[in-house]
Amino acid sequence: MTDLRDCTFQATDLDALAEAPGRIAVLIPADGTMSPGARRLNRLTKGAVARAVESEGWQKLGAGDRMSLGFPAGLSAEGVDLVCLSRRPSLAEARKAGASIAKAAGSAPVTLLTESVKHAHEVVLGLILRSYKFTARKSEPAETPGAVTVHASKPDEVEAAFAASRAVAEGVAFTRDLVSEPANVLSTTEFADRLVALGDLGLEIEVLEEDEMERLGMGAFLAVSHGSETPAKLVVMKWMKGSDEPPLALVGKGVVFDTGGISIKPSQGMESMTMDMGGAGTVAGTMMALAKRGAKANVVGLVGLVENMPDGRAYRPGDVLTSMKGDTVEVISTDAEGRLVLADVLWYAQETYKPAGVIDLATLTGACVIALGHENAAYYSTHEDFGKRFAKAAEAEGEGAWQMPFGKGYFEQIKSDVADIKNAGGRPAGSITAAEFLKVFVKDEVPWIHIDIAGVATVAKETALAPKGATGWGVMALDRLVRDAYETE
Repeated sequence: MTDLRDCTFQATDLDALAEAPGRIAVLIPADGTMSPGARRLNRLTKGAVARAVESEGWQKLGAGDRMSLGFPAGLSAEGVDLVCLSRRPSLAEARKAGASIAKAAGSAPVTLLTESVKHAHEVVLGLILRSYKFTARKSEPAETPGAVTVHASKPDEVEAAFAASRAVAEGVAFTRDLVSEPANVLSTTEFADRLVALGDLGLEIEVLEEDEMERLGMGAFLAVSHGSETPAKLVVMKWMKGSDEPPLALVGKGVVFDTGGISIKPSQGMESMTMDMGGAGTVAGTMMALAKRGAKANVVGLVGLVENMPDGRAYRPGDVLTSMKGDTVEVISTDAEGRLVLADVLWYAQETYKPAGVIDLATLTGACVIALGHENAAYYSTHEDFGKRFAKAAEAEGEGAWQMPFGKGYFEQIKSDVADIKNAGGRPAGSITAAEFLKVFVKDEVPWIHIDIAGVATVAKETALAPKGATGWGVMALDRLVRDAYETE
């Protein structure tokens, strides 16, 4: 896995600043009031810090923005980053400040003066998340990012608060790594092997192979795999550390590469379909985070891993498939494959684990991107309270999500003349009709949320906490949901 920055925490040591390597970052409120650390830096730099915070440029900065001093006299450091942040910032402002520091630092070591700022651990979280770079497929060895030395008034408290944040950051990085990998590296077998390795964290891992899935009647899932040389796999990750209550089930679409099958996609942009396992990546990263921070909750993660390829054995438009539930599906497009995978995994999750609720995540439709762009995931919920809890968690973590509707008219679009339903309802409301399809495979009494992450799993330009590429969207929101609604004392 991509290495995240090492972090150490210590009591504020002003005497160490003169010889600190790399970059020094200090947090200063908008009014320019200087902490002891800022005052010491000001003396060492012969008043440069004071001149900066009294400048017109400083007045234009927003919360979390920075002003940098390059190669300041009086310091060994190559730069000083003055970050505009109040003593009691919001969570988002604190993380933005950390990200600003990371962008200035590159791979250089960082001395971070948080002193008595509230949410100091969130500043550190923003720093290490924004420092992420996927370099595993580069020919040159990756440069190890420098360590972060955090100076705080109460270092033990900040370090303790950061421990859980570090676990979540590692889950996000794991998701980003998975989504970033090319399909010739991350086959279904390799993906499953990486999840099996999570057993070292205390997760219980089970891998269902094609013969077992065939015995269970997963005709929808297995049809997608027919055109590929790589076998379909269903990986189950169990974290049962709560009380005796039923688990929350997280279900992820794991199409490691999607050509569209016989309904083949245009060649332009097809290379991006290595990210079509983003839902499975998010589930995997969330399960890692829960295990690493020792969540006192019962959660089961299930991911359907498959490759969608055109071949003499590939399934075809016009085929009729029988799902594990027993419902039949007319194939309109083999490029609407993710919902076929999810249909059987959703049913298996409910039949096997009798969950308290189910959340599935998938890079499911281009229509979701057309509707919401890259700012929000689309989510659908059959139970209002369940949906509100998720939305609250996503908002708290700064991960955009927008609720979309169900409706009888949308379901009419997926009715079939030759089978129970069809797997595509045409271009209008494509994300909604995909959700209506999945809803068929969710029992009425089971609270369920479907999240279409097609627009947020990877992005073409940097976000607040990630470089361009894989974002790891959803790990922080799902971890927060578990923490707030499913953990026991």
